[in-house]
Amino acid sequence: MFSGIVEEAATIVGLEQDQGNLHLTMECSFVDELKIDQSVAHNGVCLTVVKKEGKTYTVTAIKETLEKSNLGLLKIGDKVNLERSMIMNGRLDGHIVQGHVDQTAKCIERKETDGSWLYTFQYAKNPEMAAQGYLTVEKGSATVNGVSLTVFNCQDDRFSVAIIPYTYEFTNFHQIEVGTTVNIEFDILGKYISRIMAVQK
Repeated sequence: MFSGIVEEAATIVGLEQDQGNLHLTMECSFVDELKIDQSVAHNGVCLTVVKKEGKTYTVTAIKETLEKSNLGLLKIGDKVNLERSMIMNGRLDGHIVQGHVDQTAKCIERKETDGSWLYTFQYAKNPEMAAQGYLTVEKGSATVNGVSLTVFNCQDDRFSVAIIPYTYEFTNFHQIEVGTTVNIEFDILGKYISRIMAVQK
């Protein structure tokens, strides 16, 4: 379980294809604190640490994960947003995030607005998925590349977010441009509510 508060934007230093799997090796400042078999969110995708070596660690993404996320598009030198799982006796600063990416979206607008940045993301419209809670609501929460954000200008297939300077610099949002593919996780509470309503019909 995560909160969508990114700890660090790590650098990809190694990519190794292994049949349908992809091994991703990253360099980050808290490798010494990681343990083998520990869960870490990468651009919002929960992956297990399988190897540690010096200042780097490695995780493996399977074929299904690569198909549903932007991890297969990463290149050496790219930044990846990292978050370790929540400590349950701490504050929940973002919102409840599972680390189970629902789908990808494309950035269709990026503009600076008097010191902050506004991004608009478009995703594939699917009425069946929307009926199950895979949608956004005005002033609700969504996760973009693992970052917990408040959404606005919500439509059937798009939404906007405003990014403060700290988030812009500290996460990989500074690398997101028009056309960039990002990972989206919709709010789990909305999914449960939609499911309960469907069952009660």
